Amino acid sequence: MDMNKDWQKKVFIIGGVVGLLSGLFAAYLLVQRNNEKLSAPDISAGDGVKVGLGVLGVLKLIADLGEK
Repeated sequence: MDMNKDWQKKVFIIGGVVGLLSGLFAAYLLVQRNNEKLSAPDISAGDGVKVGLGVLGVLKLIADLGEK
């Protein structure tokens, strides 16, 4: 196997696992918080925009890691 493809596969696998685990943990936190309040989540469009911008910020930080 080509050495170039080997590290790319590892990056995709690690990135996928980290993304999956962080998404599941975020969902767990949301469910736990709303179970304590005994209500369904009340997420507004503004909250969605904040989360989206936060995710974009994290992706930019990760993308900048490769430029060093």
